[in-house]
Amino acid sequence: QVHLAESGGGLVQPGGSLRLSCAASGRNFGNSAMGWFRQTPGKEREFVASISASGLSTTYAAFVQARFTISRDNAKSTVYLQMNSLKPEDTAVYYCAARVDTAVGITVEEFDYWGQGTQVTVSS
Repeated sequence: QVHLAESGGGLVQPGGSLRLSCAASGRNFGNSAMGWFRQTPGKEREFVASISASGLSTTYAAFVQARFTISRDNAKSTVYLQMNSLKPEDTAVYYCAARVDTAVGITVEEFDYWGQGTQVTVSS
């Protein structure tokens, strides 16, 4: 079993930045690829970014457009999502997810464990 706890969400103005963190406990974090997804009311959960277990491979959704960076610290069992140049359309609940696999994933079905989510609101 893996427990994931997100933090770092909040209210930010357009153009601002936030750094989300996800602390993992339980399964060997170093063997798990990680991902970030987001969801708004009435819509399906959508992929944002993923990072391999080693941290050497990352992949992003097209809408990220180089504004977000996913990273991990295996010594701290934590994955991060640095979000810059935020837009109102980035407003959503952001979820951290873990895979029982070392390779990046991009679909909800590829991830086995989920956090409770953290709200990000981009508004002036």
